Amino acid sequence: MDKESKKVVKTFGFASFFNDLGSEMAYPILPLFAREVLKAKMQEVGIIDGLAESTIAISQALSGFISDKIKKRKIFIWLGYLVSGIGRLGYAFSFYWQTLVGFRILNNFGKIREAPRDAFVSDVSLNNNRARNFGILRMMDNLGAFLGILICILLFKYLGYRKIFLLAAIPSLISAILVLIFIKESPHLYSKDNDNFHLNHLSKNYKKFLLVGILFALASFSYSFLLIFVKEGGFKEIYVPFLYLLFILITSLSSIPFGKLADKIGRKKVLAISFVFWGFVCLSFLLIKNPIFFIIPFIFYGLSKGAQEPAERALVSEISPRDYKTSGLGIYKMTTGLCALPSYFIAGFLWDKVNRFLPFYLGLILTIISLILLLFIKEKTS
Repeated sequence: MDKESKKVVKTFGFASFFNDLGSEMAYPILPLFAREVLKAKMQEVGIIDGLAESTIAISQALSGFISDKIKKRKIFIWLGYLVSGIGRLGYAFSFYWQTLVGFRILNNFGKIREAPRDAFVSDVSLNNNRARNFGILRMMDNLGAFLGILICILLFKYLGYRKIFLLAAIPSLISAILVLIFIKESPHLYSKDNDNFHLNHLSKNYKKFLLVGILFALASFSYSFLLIFVKEGGFKEIYVPFLYLLFILITSLSSIPFGKLADKIGRKKVLAISFVFWGFVCLSFLLIKNPIFFIIPFIFYGLSKGAQEPAERALVSEISPRDYKTSGLGIYKMTTGLCALPSYFIAGFLWDKVNRFLPFYLGLILTIISLILLLFIKEKTS
């Protein structure tokens, strides 16, 4: 990897670090702020989260399409970080839950940066280091998140909600400045004669992998379910946040090693490992009786995420059409992201109407199906 490529990966790594530092300073206390300060009902809290998740999915696809059309990526990346910072500033000045909805959507609209950034990283990478580079980004993401949660825990009792939100906006503004200064656009990566993107540009192999991604997204419901499960299963409430910290730390530490492994043995094999780890998570929650052992599935959960994201991003970027790589990444992120809504709803419905174990049985079954379908995906180099 040449000097310019290293600078790109390093810049995006630090930008990811600072943004997630600010994000996780605000995220753990945002539902409490809505509930206790703005007096939102639980249904209204659900509306806030649901709209925010939908915004992420749609914004990623939208930025992918527009980025490929205008042959620009940098503007979406620095603007995305800037918008996220402004959204967190807005949290501090929200006095009604309806206002918070708008700023939460604005914050998550900042995800317009992800597909263009991932395409940028893919373009400056080679086949033998692409997954490793995505692993570096994921490590920096989670390292920032880990420190952000710690800062929130340490400072919240001294600063309160609104001052924490103000503080959380600053790192994203730093990220926007880093991208503006150190990243240079590379228009030569596009062909001059490419036309507008349409779905026919996507190969059958891409569409097959999209199906795998959808099924696995439906299988892997929110970590909130895991935290609530362990609390109801007898794990002491005061220690529950540390399980989330453990998950973030394991994900961060394992991302680069799994990225390197994906470069060495292939994307599919590392993705299969990630699916198996998530299967272990579901199985652990079904079998564990002693609360002290709940630490085990959170280790598997961190390993699953650490393996999944570098290999998945590398594979999607490689099986997407060259001139529509950002669109391919955006469609994948949008489709799998939108699956979060039915996934959370189905898991919650089964939990409430039957029992809290049934979502894990469903997750295990869908994971096994995803593993089988993964066998039919072809890898290609670019």
